[in-house]
Amino acid sequence: MKVAVALSGGFDSFMACYLLAMRGYDLFGVTMQIWDGEVSCGKKKSACYGPDEAEDILNAKKVAESLSIPHYVIDLRKEYREYVLNYFVSEYKNGRTPNPCVVCNSKIKFGFLLQKIESIGLSFDYFATGHYARIEYDEERRIYLLKRGFDKKKDQSYFLYRLSQDQLKKILFPLGRFRKDELKEIARARGFEELAKKPESQDFFADDYSLLLPDSEKPGNIVDIEGNVIGRHKGIHRYTVGQRRHLNLSGLKEPFYVLRIDAEKNEIVAGPKKYLSKRTLFAKDVNWIVPFDDLSNKRIYAQFRYRSEPSECRIHLEENGVLVEFLEPREGLTPGQSVVFYDKDVVIGGGVIEYAS
Repeated sequence: MKVAVALSGGFDSFMACYLLAMRGYDLFGVTMQIWDGEVSCGKKKSACYGPDEAEDILNAKKVAESLSIPHYVIDLRKEYREYVLNYFVSEYKNGRTPNPCVVCNSKIKFGFLLQKIESIGLSFDYFATGHYARIEYDEERRIYLLKRGFDKKKDQSYFLYRLSQDQLKKILFPLGRFRKDELKEIARARGFEELAKKPESQDFFADDYSLLLPDSEKPGNIVDIEGNVIGRHKGIHRYTVGQRRHLNLSGLKEPFYVLRIDAEKNEIVAGPKKYLSKRTLFAKDVNWIVPFDDLSNKRIYAQFRYRSEPSECRIHLEENGVLVEFLEPREGLTPGQSVVFYDKDVVIGGGVIEYAS
């Protein structure tokens, strides 16, 4: 079997490639080129999108050479700007909190990247990445299942809920059955100490988000739930629902948090923490990996942020989305973020939060 392996130059993608090589697959590595240099960037953190990309590509090439496999750089700068960066800017301008990793995975890494690999004449049977997730085939239902990785601290299934059956049947996640510390032990034992110590990417952009957002430093009012002006903000892009930091409100009887962002008025609505608790949310742009009809009599859990604890819920189909009802009120239900549904460790599907109430 021939496998195209996504190589970022980091530890996880190297170990995915290494494990497949040890299993005898015929491999070649591919690295996405997404940095277009159109944004001034100070390299404040390790990230997917930033000027360190040239170094990452060089590291990926060294990884491929160490495993004696071919390596190709795939130019996706135009696609990344159109589908990830423009989406990111649009969401913030509309007072929503974007999730660029979800969009990048569905549109770029498992979409345009594979199309471009094929367009340059490279054939492959499977595509592999260093994600901590698992794929299994359900013989009874004849569908591919996306499942959480064994390492619960590293599990990345939340970012992959938009994958289709056609995509899942051609994907390999070699790291899904390992814990990260186990992989580091393997790497050290094989003489790859430097890779094992390599820091992980911390974000999708290497500097302050304001550099990506035109006219982002636009000050405005912070108001309470009754509309009274209680402070000023330096730009709505600095805030997300549930945030307390940067409000800089003084003289209050209790801490205030961001309750809502009104992009049209350029206002931040803030109030006590009790107003953050919501029992329902409405999500659109829903993708089902497991058919909704198969969910009857199952206990369904919703995860509405990457690091949030899954919460039991009921899902009601609506004409243009789903209404999600939590058994207990939840905080941090943020418009623009993804809500992902689970049956134990199986990803059922998910959508984008439109509003919470």
